[in-house]
Parts: sequence; structure tokens; C-alpha cells
Amino acid sequence: MACYEHVPIYKTTMDLTVYLEQVVRNFSRDYTYTLGSDLRQ
Repeated sequence: MACYEHVPIYKTTMDLTVYLEQVVRNFSRDYTYTLGSDLRQ
């Protein structure tokens, strides 16, 4: 049975997610919440 962690798109997506979390960590609190609500819409 294949494990989903070995799928290349999964690895790429996780790398992108970690990178974005590191970038957003330095944003101001107000901008972070605004960005999050915009993404949800």
C-alpha cells in the first residue's frame, strides 16, 4: 500500500505550506487576520 507522504505533489505542498507559515509569521497581527479572512472568501 502506497503512503501519501511519498507522492511528489504532497511533498511540494507541505514545503510550500511551511515556507508560507515562516513568511506570514513576521507579518503584523492585523494584516495576518485580514489575509486569512480574504483567503477564506
